[in-house]
Amino acid sequence: MRYEELQQALEQFSLYGKCSLEQIKLRHKQLVKEHHPDKSGSDNQRIREINAAYALLLEYCSHYRFTFSRDEFLRQYPEERLREQFADDPVWGGGKNS
Repeated sequence: MRYEELQQALEQFSLYGKCSLEQIKLRHKQLVKEHHPDKSGSDNQRIREINAAYALLLEYCSHYRFTFSRDEFLRQYPEERLREQFADDPVWGGGKNS
């Protein structure tokens, strides 16, 4: 896989920046519904392109290395960082026993 291929697949799916696997799957489902030949009269080539882009995105995701570090967790769930930061504050956190 080349980076340009990955970028083309993302463009076909209109996905930019960060996205989740769930978003990729949802977008694939939307595109297939929109361009399915039985529904839209589109040719089979467009569905083949959509499915090829989807396969490439899934391949990339399957090789992605996830990090389960505390820092990454707090980036993904900023409300937990705030809860920890202000848990002892009597005004905002109500104390740790709240």
